[in-house]
This record gives sequence, C-alpha cells and structure tokens, in this order.
Amino acid sequence: MLIKQPYVYIMSNSYRTTFYIGVTSDLRARIWQHLNNEGSLFVKKYRLFDLMYYESFDRITDAIDREKQLKNWHRDWKINLIKSINPEMKDLKHELD
Repeated sequence: MLIKQPYVYIMSNSYRTTFYIGVTSDLRARIWQHLNNEGSLFVKKYRLFDLMYYESFDRITDAIDREKQLKNWHRDWKINLIKSINPEMKDLKHELD
C-alpha cells in the first residue's frame, strides 16, 4: 500500500504517443481523479489514463524539482526512464492496489 507522500508520475494513452508528467502528495487519489476526468484537462483531452512511471520523494519540493526537470527532457529520454523500471511500458495502476 502506498502512503501519502510526494510523487512524480507519468501518464500515457493506450498508444504510448503522448505523456503527461505530474506531481502529487497522494498518488492513488490523483490517478483516480485522472480516471474520473477530475484531473488535468490535458490528461482528459488526450485520454492519458495509464500510469507508466512514478517516483517517491521525502519532500514535496524535491518532487516539484524533479517534475520540472523531467518536463524539460526530450521524448526519448522520458521513454528510456519509463523503460528503466517498466520495460514493457504497461499500465502500473494495479501496483497501487
């Protein structure tokens, strides 16, 4: 079970063509918001409902710094990061149960 703590996460669509990077202090709740169209409009518009990657942090400021860093990365770098923990690029939501 995941406890409330800062996270950076990456969502994608079923085709893995578009990615969204976000930060939250409650990953399970934030994913639920995205799935129920209560999250980012970008996520809703591009149907980015699959959790590809997440990192936990001790401090929210560290998570925010990491989010900013990842948002500046090239697409290939993001894909390589995802594949470093999720080689098949499958939806990781089941890990949150």
